[in-house]
Amino acid sequence: MEFKITKQAPNVDEFILLRSKVGWINPERIIVQESLDNSIFHVCVYAESQLAGYGRIVGDGYMYFYLQDVVVDPTYHNQGIGKLVMQEIELFLKKNAHPGATIALLAACGKEKFYSKFGYSGRTGSPLGLGMCKFVE
Repeated sequence: MEFKITKQAPNVDEFILLRSKVGWINPERIIVQESLDNSIFHVCVYAESQLAGYGRIVGDGYMYFYLQDVVVDPTYHNQGIGKLVMQEIELFLKKNAHPGATIALLAACGKEKFYSKFGYSGRTGSPLGLGMCKFVE
């Protein structure tokens, strides 16, 4: 199956639907739209006309970049869509994150190994606290 990649925000309704498919709770539609509008980077992967995968970056675009909503429709699991999303995110970060920037994410339980393939490491809780982050050198 061929996938189409776009680097723009998805339609709010298709985004809400994708989040629902993986069991994520959605706030009010207007809140979701504002959140999408205030993100600094989007990547959508479409299978035909259906949103099959998505990821975005939020933050200030200078010192802090947070990966958010990296998600794949369960119908399309194990087809490389998550990898496509992350590759596009990493290309954006390579061009836009400068030395000293922090790139971080909160991985869903069991997904840590996936993100480690892209250079992210788990935090042990000391000295920085829990979570995952990546520092640009």
